[in-house]
Formats: sequence, structure tokens, C-alpha cells
Amino acid sequence: MHDTIQLFVTGGTFDKDYNFITGELYFKDTHLPEMFERGRSTLDLDIKTLMMVDSLEMTDADRDIIIHSCRRCVHSDILITHGTDRMVATAQALAESDIKDKTIVLTGAMVPYAFGSSSDGFFNLGAALAFVQCLDPGVYICMNGRVFAWDQVMKNRKTGYFESIS
Repeated sequence: MHDTIQLFVTGGTFDKDYNFITGELYFKDTHLPEMFERGRSTLDLDIKTLMMVDSLEMTDADRDIIIHSCRRCVHSDILITHGTDRMVATAQALAESDIKDKTIVLTGAMVPYAFGSSSDGFFNLGAALAFVQCLDPGVYICMNGRVFAWDQVMKNRKTGYFESIS
């Protein structure tokens, strides 16, 4: 029996909004509460925004905040929304930290949720929620309906998909 699932928001394409006037992507608020309502989720969730940054701009200090938050988290199941470009680097930092006995799953999106049906965010979020509840403790990346151990995955920059490196 699993208890509350901790969700940490860090930004990334997942939570970007589109400025129709300038054509630029920007951060406002996380879309997670709306997504859970729309998905009719009945899970016990605790959502906390740690930061709203593009992962290309994520620093070691930002990763330290994520690690610290996971370390201090009272829940054993943790889902992190994250930008896809540096997701593996953050997963590695988490795996190499002293965090034990927690299942940590990172997920993101290639297309912002705000773009509607063309976004993969809703699908990735649902898959990640399922995986975080059934995987053994460790650090994982969930993208494109698949889950990977943190050290067995890479983002294929030509296709936009995450692939196994084993």
C-alpha cells in the first residue's frame, strides 16, 4: 500500500506557456493541478514547486535543491517534472546522492502541456504516476510510455525520444 506521492515541479517544457503576441515560451505556474483534475486522479498527491527553469539553464545549485528536497521528503514515492535536456544529469546526481529507500521518477515533455492535444506531457505524467507506485526504490526516467533506470537511458536529439543505451 502506497501513501502520498510527492511531486516536485522544476519547470522544463512541461510547464511552459506560450505568449501569442511574442511567440515566446515562458513560465507562469505549473499545470499539474489542472492535469490531475482533468485526468480525474484520485491519488493522494502533494505538489510542491521547487523552481521553474528550463533544464538547459539548470545549475548544480538547482540540482542541490532537488536532492535536498528528495532527501527531506517524508514520502517514499517521488515524481519530478523536469526539462528533458538535462533530465539524465539530474537523475545521475540523485542516484549518486545518499538518498536510499525512495522511488524517484523523473518525467517531462517535448511539447508544452499548454499546446493541448499535441503535447506528450499528459501521457508522460500518467505513465510516470503508474511507474512510481510499482518500481523498487531507485532513480528512473519515464518518457514515451517507457521507464528506464537512470544510467540506462539517453535522449536521442535527432528523434526526440528517450532510448535505452544498453
